[in-house]
Amino acid sequence: MFKVNNEFKGPNISRTIRFTEKLFEQLNIIATENDVSFNSMVLQCCKYALDNYENKNANEDFTSYI
Repeated sequence: MFKVNNEFKGPNISRTIRFTEKLFEQLNIIATENDVSFNSMVLQCCKYALDNYENKNANEDFTSYI
């Protein structure tokens, strides 16, 4: 289960990504409710997705990248 926390401090790689309006609003609401930044919320969602990613063609462990 996904739980919001404040584990990502000091990210240092900048990227530009585009969100749909609805997705942006939902992420922003959840971030605000949990007193974390929007950036931290996005990083946590990405980490959760990688931790739960099932790649049937490879056995790569993505946790070493985080």
